[in-house]
Amino acid sequence: MFTGIVEGTGEVIARSRTDDGIRLRIATEEVAAGLVEGQSISVSGACLTVERFEDGAWFEAFLASETVARTYLGDLAVGDRINLERAMPADGRFDGHVVQGHVDAVARLDSREPVGDDWRFAFELPEGYDRYVVEKGSITLDGISLTVARLEGSRVEVAIVPTTHELTTLSEKAVGDPVHLEVDVLAKYVEGLLESGVSGWADRSR
Repeated sequence: MFTGIVEGTGEVIARSRTDDGIRLRIATEEVAAGLVEGQSISVSGACLTVERFEDGAWFEAFLASETVARTYLGDLAVGDRINLERAMPADGRFDGHVVQGHVDAVARLDSREPVGDDWRFAFELPEGYDRYVVEKGSITLDGISLTVARLEGSRVEVAIVPTTHELTTLSEKAVGDPVHLEVDVLAKYVEGLLESGVSGWADRSR
């Protein structure tokens, strides 16, 4: 599990394609420190597994066909930057919200503008995903835990503080660029309860 509080960014320094998917090597000093083989790590919001690493320098992760199909990670090229977050430790501080690292879909940046010292970003959600989003609720975009400032149909706006703008890849995003979308998992559970009925849900969980 993750919290959506990005620890830092990494740079793709190598990529190779196999019959089963794509392997990425990502350079990062801070986030690569203390890694272990098999550890989970959020790469711009997608939960990947550390396969190989050099402590404090880089790590490698494999993109299976499902990951390539559901995310834009397969389109990354050498030199591209991504957001990184290691899995939350059991005794860690919970600063964001519950983030699984399971990308639901790819959204697109619709607009961006400075507002004083902050920024206002708007994203166009894929069809059907706006039902999981509410104003002042939580949303994950490229692995970043954000609060929904405004929702109009499938267009969602978020306020970006200077620290987030500087420390994540949002500062590099241009209108039309893709971002990974993960909606609040609590909204999915509520939908499941309403669709099946509380009693039906209880019976199914036994």
